[in-house]
Amino acid sequence: MSLYDGANVVVTGGAGFIGSALVRELVKENAHVTVVDNLFSGKKEFLAEVMGSIDFHETDILSPEFEKLLQRLGADYVFNLAALPYIPDSYLNPRSFFDVNSMGCLKVLLACKEAGVERVMQYSTSEVYGTAQRTPMDEHHPLNPLSTYAVSKVAADRLCYTLHYEGEVPVIILRQFNVFGPRETHPYIIPEIISQLSRTSSLRLGNVNARRDLTYVEDAARAAMLLMLQKNAVGQVFNSGTGIDHSVREMAEQIASAMGVENMRIQLDESRLRPLDVERLQANYFKLAQMTGWHPKTSFEHGIRKTVEWFNDNGKKWPWQ
Repeated sequence: MSLYDGANVVVTGGAGFIGSALVRELVKENAHVTVVDNLFSGKKEFLAEVMGSIDFHETDILSPEFEKLLQRLGADYVFNLAALPYIPDSYLNPRSFFDVNSMGCLKVLLACKEAGVERVMQYSTSEVYGTAQRTPMDEHHPLNPLSTYAVSKVAADRLCYTLHYEGEVPVIILRQFNVFGPRETHPYIIPEIISQLSRTSSLRLGNVNARRDLTYVEDAARAAMLLMLQKNAVGQVFNSGTGIDHSVREMAEQIASAMGVENMRIQLDESRLRPLDVERLQANYFKLAQMTGWHPKTSFEHGIRKTVEWFNDNGKKWPWQ
């Protein structure tokens, strides 16, 4: 029997980078999946291989239509990945980040309660922790958000706690550390390095000493799927990551090796430095592993090779290019 055999599952933001990977994995487990996405950054073509097996609604979670849709669907589970995720954009449009990431979360939670959804998962982020004060970072690590994006996600997390304990909303908070792989929708560090090295051996980067814990996208999707099925997870927060961190310099070296680029050089580009930078993120995902048995299967090196292969097969360009 499949994990989600016959379950009605809604994925908001399901045409995005992580969302589309989650949808593909859910379809493999025989879930009946409905994707809700406004296609602001997501792409329908990310779902091409499963489009005949899912329902798709081009709808915004902030619209009244979303609440009506959720009422009609009779969903068992809702994964809320609808968000504005790209930190540099939050410096320019802070209000929109709170509208979507904070108020959008509130609307999803209330709609799920009204519709009688069995469980809802709110996708949070390791950015809420800020720079690691100790490593590896467990769920009790202090919160110290260092960007408007991170603050908007902290607000969403607190809404989840409050609505669970005040209003019995059956919500699980997943604090996802960095994810990489094919179909990334924004110029994060991995696709940016790949893109630059496809043109030149001389990289222009910001803080090359910053360290991140990177999970391959399919592994991240499986972690979320397994956690959603745990009744005891409701009302709790879980970190998802690998427990291994890499510096930006190490990422560049690994990518250069996978792409066959020799004599790579790195130059400082001050325009790529954040006003407040998160120096290190490294996950302690013991709580998630203990409840679900999940561990990442894809090594960083293998994930990079698969990502580079996709990039080459996709005409050496990313979705935003």
